[in-house]
Amino acid sequence: MFSRAVRPAVRAGSSAVSRAAPANAATFATLREIEGRLKSIKNIEKITNTMKIVASTRLTRAQKAMDESRNYGKTSNTVFEQAETKPVEDKKTLYVVASSDKGLCGGIHSGLSKATRRLLAQNPEADVVILGEKAKAQLSRAAPQSIVMSFANVCKDIPTFADAQAIADQISMLPTDYASVKIIYNKFINAQSYEPATVEAFSEEAITQSANISAYEIDDEALGLLREYALANNLFWAMAEGHACEISARRNAMENASKNAGEMINKFQILYNRQRQAAITGELVEIITGATASADM
Repeated sequence: MFSRAVRPAVRAGSSAVSRAAPANAATFATLREIEGRLKSIKNIEKITNTMKIVASTRLTRAQKAMDESRNYGKTSNTVFEQAETKPVEDKKTLYVVASSDKGLCGGIHSGLSKATRRLLAQNPEADVVILGEKAKAQLSRAAPQSIVMSFANVCKDIPTFADAQAIADQISMLPTDYASVKIIYNKFINAQSYEPATVEAFSEEAITQSANISAYEIDDEALGLLREYALANNLFWAMAEGHACEISARRNAMENASKNAGEMINKFQILYNRQRQAAITGELVEIITGATASADM
């Protein structure tokens, strides 16, 4: 048995050991937290890598469809360029924003919204038709009074001419007689870049008043059909090219996200190793200290 003089020292030593334990517990809790973050970041990296691979696979098909639609659109617009067709004055303009419903593709939708807002600032009386929920959510805050129609569930897959024709039919039913319809879309430059652009579809009156339209010998009954076909053709072109830009932007965004996740994993792995080494060193110091104290007694 210890004497009364020794007992307080023993109790003090016991309290010192009990006070040191929470520090170790906090260190191990930090290690568990870092390990949990590492696991979550690695899971995110797997998802972004998978989305990048899927986007890369879909991009080839999207570019092929874009090239085909571009050929049809440019050929159709050559007729109006050679006929010197111009919009009718003193009539409203309709802007059609070719967006989509999907995100995770960088600033492709916000770029379209900014371009539309710039055009509306120059022509505040114009109306807007929106394809896709992404641009609608942004333009509804900036210019809700200009939106006359919107479409959802568009461009989920590669657009077809039938999709463009259905949208063109709905636009043609609008009660306002527009001077021209300007379609705002993302123009594909290369796999890394794109920019907002516009393609124009003229009204039947503007086609009739073209300077050189008589060279094509078009019947008056066919002018309405030509106008609807030109609108559907330009919509098909804009939607197909915008879809290719979206897939390319999503692939680039997922590639950047995977790269950032890899950098975060390296940083957290280094932090985890340092914390673990510090915890092991602390335990070794306590063991050596305890063994030295036992040897001195």
